Amino acid sequence: MKIVDNFLSKEDFLKIQSLLLSWDFPWYYQNKINVYHTEKELDSYFTHVIFDTEKGHSVYYNNLFPLLKIIKPKSLIRIKCNIYPKTEKVEIHKPHVDFPFKHKGAVFYINTNNGGTILENGKKIDSIENRILFFDSHKKHSSTSTSNAKCRININFNYF
Repeated sequence: MKIVDNFLSKEDFLKIQSLLLSWDFPWYYQNKINVYHTEKELDSYFTHVIFDTEKGHSVYYNNLFPLLKIIKPKSLIRIKCNIYPKTEKVEIHKPHVDFPFKHKGAVFYINTNNGGTILENGKKIDSIENRILFFDSHKKHSSTSTSNAKCRININFNYF
C-alpha cells in the first residue's frame, strides 16, 4: 500500500475534478454497491466506466491521461468513476475484491470528505482531494459513503 498526496499538478487535478463535478458529466445509477450487497440493503451509487477491457472506453478516456502518465499501467483492466451520495452517518459498504485475480489497484480521490477506503487490515484511508491510494485491489476492501459533503467521488483503477 502506498499513499501519495498532491498526486497531480493543481492545474491537471482541477481539470479532472471540474469534469466529474460538471452538470453534464454522465453518471449511471447502480442499485447495489458490490456483489455482496443484499436485497434488504438500500445502498446504491452512481458510476461511469471510463475503460473496460471488454467494453472499450468512454469519450472521457483522454481526460485521464495526466493520471495514466504517472501511474504507467502496462495493461488496463478497468477505470471506473464512483459517486457515493451523502448519508446521515458514514456507512461502510460490504468488503469486496475488484477482480478475483492478482492485479494492481489505485483509488484517486476527487473531493475531501469524511469517507474513505477501508483495507483488509482495517486501516482507513481518508478521502482527500488529489490523493491516490495504491493497493492490492484483489484483496478485500470496503468503500464508504460520506456524511459531511454532498457526495464522495473517486476514480478506481485496475491494471497490471
